[in-house]
Amino acid sequence: MEQMYFSVVDYVIFALLLLASMAIGVYYALSGGRQRTTQEFLLADRSMAAVPVSLSLIASFQSAVAIVGIPAEVYANGTQFWFIGCAYVLGLLIPAQVFVPLFYRLRLSSAYEYLERRFNKAVRICGTLTFIFQTVIYMGVCIYTPAFALNKVTGLPLWGTVLATGLVCTAYTTIGGLKAVIWTDVFQTAVMFAGQLAVIVVGVQQAGGVRAVWDRALEGNRISGLDLNPDPTERHTFWTLAVGGVFLMLALYGVNQAQVQRYLSARTEREAVRSCYMVIPALQVALALSCVMGLVMFARYCGEDPSRRPGSLSGDAMVLFFVMDMLQGLPGLPGLFIACLFSAALSSISSAFNSLATVTMEDLIRPHYPAMTEARATLLSKGLAMSYGLLCLAMAYFTHLMGESVLQVALKIFGIVGGPLLGVFSLGMFFPWANSTGALVGLGAGLATAFWIGVGSIMTRGGGGGGSVLPSNCSVAWLLSGNTTVSHANVSAVPTIFFNISATSPTLRPTGLRRLYSLSYMWYSGLSCLVVVLVGLLVSFLSGPMKEEDVFPGTAYPLLGKLLFFLPDRYKKKLCCTGQSAHAEDRNGDTFSSDKGAPEAETQVLLRASAPLLMERETSV
Repeated sequence: MEQMYFSVVDYVIFALLLLASMAIGVYYALSGGRQRTTQEFLLADRSMAAVPVSLSLIASFQSAVAIVGIPAEVYANGTQFWFIGCAYVLGLLIPAQVFVPLFYRLRLSSAYEYLERRFNKAVRICGTLTFIFQTVIYMGVCIYTPAFALNKVTGLPLWGTVLATGLVCTAYTTIGGLKAVIWTDVFQTAVMFAGQLAVIVVGVQQAGGVRAVWDRALEGNRISGLDLNPDPTERHTFWTLAVGGVFLMLALYGVNQAQVQRYLSARTEREAVRSCYMVIPALQVALALSCVMGLVMFARYCGEDPSRRPGSLSGDAMVLFFVMDMLQGLPGLPGLFIACLFSAALSSISSAFNSLATVTMEDLIRPHYPAMTEARATLLSKGLAMSYGLLCLAMAYFTHLMGESVLQVALKIFGIVGGPLLGVFSLGMFFPWANSTGALVGLGAGLATAFWIGVGSIMTRGGGGGGSVLPSNCSVAWLLSGNTTVSHANVSAVPTIFFNISATSPTLRPTGLRRLYSLSYMWYSGLSCLVVVLVGLLVSFLSGPMKEEDVFPGTAYPLLGKLLFFLPDRYKKKLCCTGQSAHAEDRNGDTFSSDKGAPEAETQVLLRASAPLLMERETSV
């Protein structure tokens, strides 16, 4: 494969992306309140409108690995993955109706602050440490993966790219706070869509038009029908994507700190909910662009000489090869797509740095130093954002040392950890009788189960990272011959894909533990969430269920009450199904309703109602 190179114009466009992102950070560092309070630095003064928040939510989801991973998946296995778009709808409607209003009314700074209010400090700390663990590992991958792919195709210096990306992102996140992160996400989202569109338009033209792309994809069996196979070990079916994908989306858009922090930055609850709804069509467009790009890539290389195909490259690098091959004679357009790719990386990384600083400050430091001045707390938050930036750069270096297989392991860890966190939040919100002991044991059981299956699947399938070689005639017969199957793991954040080619026989089905290890990665979040809830409820009943009057006001959602709507109120009361999300009363007799207005008044009532409970829990811990 011949080496491809950037032109001067491409370098200029890439440099402009980094400079523009940096300029936004400098602007917000010098304007407004100049990031002098933790409220402004970590939550943008709770002043953001729905549109920038929604675009930031999209940018956080569309990581660089997703932009190159989804086209690579469609190129190798067809459009079956497109059905995950069904999960996007329910996976965002539920947060909009349940999680976002509940978090917003509690006026939290950290998603894991909820766990202390609902359970106790120990559960909060465990949730925070789990989130930090998964995010630091994943951020190393986000920084390293696009730089590695670019280096393989263009020869652009690997560590120069890694350092430029990481340091610029660290700088504007540190000086500009969440406002800078959100507005750079808005800018970077526009660059992402522009870059993908440019590649698709030029690719379709060079492949011979839309009809030629469709005919070649159809001939190569890349247009997938509705696969209703209920087998949970099948990597991608309608059920694994549309149902299992819902749990991945809930883990990302329901309880992930990076997304919750954006909801909490909205100026009203209505704006926060609206931003969640606006993400649904935007993500469908982003998914469509990525899938179409994969089909165009397949059509482009059908019948080509093997030396002109990207089949010998890894999944990440093959997409970069396609882009550079398509746009090589068009100065500026390769730079635009690389800017698109690194925009996705920057948006994911900056979101992580800011959210890591937030949870560390609010969950691990401030509770132990309640008298800390606002100026010192803000300075410390900026120092934490910078420290996490440098730590993630170090993680990128270790990713490089440990080889490509570590990318696969890290991405699976990200998906594996999201499910148990979703489970502990669901346990607290939907089951008022669940207690802190049940939450801790359930979280431990969920993490242990998810890691057991995830690590087992890696050990039994191997860690090869090659690519599939396309047939010269794009015929379906090639797909049915030989013993090569393609598998990959996905991440929630957003789903982020990597490639893993293993030589296994398609006719032999695993048995025993190997069958459990063959569970589709799309079910990891759902299974581990279910384990947390079931174990948590069992332990709660054995250790003494929590009484409804002991539940922190506003932390429970009456899910069972809504599902059992046909029961009389007295029976629902006995089952503790009424919850306190829609209506709560404090010990002085004041009340608040779920009306979306006047959140500050609701907050004051919540604080007065919950003060005795907080004091009791503090003394018990």
